[in-house]
Amino acid sequence: MLKTRQCLLGIRTFLGVTSRIWGFILYILRKHLRTIIQYQTVRYDILPLSPVSRNRLNAVKRKILVLDLDETLIHSHHDGVLRPTVRPGTPPDFILKVVIDKHPVRFFVHKRPHVDFFLEVVSQWYELVVFTASMEIYGSAVADKLDNNRGILKRRYYRQHCTLDLGSYIKDLSVVHNDLSSIVILDNSPGAYRSHPDNAIPIKSWFSDPSDTSLLNLLPMLDALRFTADVRSVLSRNLHQHRLW
Repeated sequence: MLKTRQCLLGIRTFLGVTSRIWGFILYILRKHLRTIIQYQTVRYDILPLSPVSRNRLNAVKRKILVLDLDETLIHSHHDGVLRPTVRPGTPPDFILKVVIDKHPVRFFVHKRPHVDFFLEVVSQWYELVVFTASMEIYGSAVADKLDNNRGILKRRYYRQHCTLDLGSYIKDLSVVHNDLSSIVILDNSPGAYRSHPDNAIPIKSWFSDPSDTSLLNLLPMLDALRFTADVRSVLSRNLHQHRLW
């Protein structure tokens, strides 16, 4: 009887250890598979400018691209979230530990597919500015991770720079620059740029889809916009798209 119990205990211990090892293996496989899917080699050829294009670019002001963070470039959830939108077991790209109201909070941050490549390319065309409705202690940490010591996300604006109206945060682009003809904002929330719809490029909110290519799809438009004298002459024609998101 004693030997039978010891045998059963040994089997349970073995199964428990095996289950933990298998769980760890699945975690590693998911992480590598996600990396392969999201960060597969992508290309957007930046060809040398023709003399005509170079003259045109020299004749207009360098543009500013204002970037939202949450659900535009990244998605995150924090400790205590009962129903995170990311599938359980999906490893985050990085974890942030910040103190909010004297309480330590961990944020599990997932980067939108191709965001690193996107930032690398558009930083060659635009002055990049982060404008988020999140608290500075969080937004600054996320921007630091996305910048990755490249020095491309130096200018940043946070919740305190937004205007609170009817419970929503509005981003006043005149805070960034007084010449609205040279500013483009990329944001998943139409309410955030409702004061400047003619300057906005809408983008679908992103939470977890590893096959998303929205950032890559915007590169041709952003490439062309930098040659315009006034970005509103183009973006004001697409106001109907803002209702799609």
